[in-house]
Amino acid sequence: MRTLADRLRHTILFELIGLLTCTPIASYILDRDIIKVGTMTIIVSLTAMVFNYLFNLGFDHLLVKLGRPVNVRPPWLRTIHAVSFEGSLILFTTPFVAWWLDMGLWAAFMTDIGFALFYLVYTYLFNWAYDILFPMPVQLALQEID
Repeated sequence: MRTLADRLRHTILFELIGLLTCTPIASYILDRDIIKVGTMTIIVSLTAMVFNYLFNLGFDHLLVKLGRPVNVRPPWLRTIHAVSFEGSLILFTTPFVAWWLDMGLWAAFMTDIGFALFYLVYTYLFNWAYDILFPMPVQLALQEID
């Protein structure tokens, strides 16, 4: 599995690039002040960072329990990973989005779905690129299978 330092680098890069991309787009689509949307996305990002670390750690442990190598992720597995992460994160963020943007739960849920669709594609592409740029050492990955 990946080291703590690698997981932290992954989480920080993921959130930073996501924030810099998503905030201006969301501000424009929602017709809200970029500072208000930016603050909201930072708060959601901090929540997502903690959740991301725990989710990925749990996902890797599940792969090990299932006897799958943690360094081999075919497209179908990357899709399951991305969808399950985003779906569970929505459960935590929709009430906050409703309160922060002063909107009903349905509007906040739809807003969160928009964020999730963005991050669904982003998560898939980011993790794929991350695995290429920062590959897991083969020896470490092989030890996890034993």
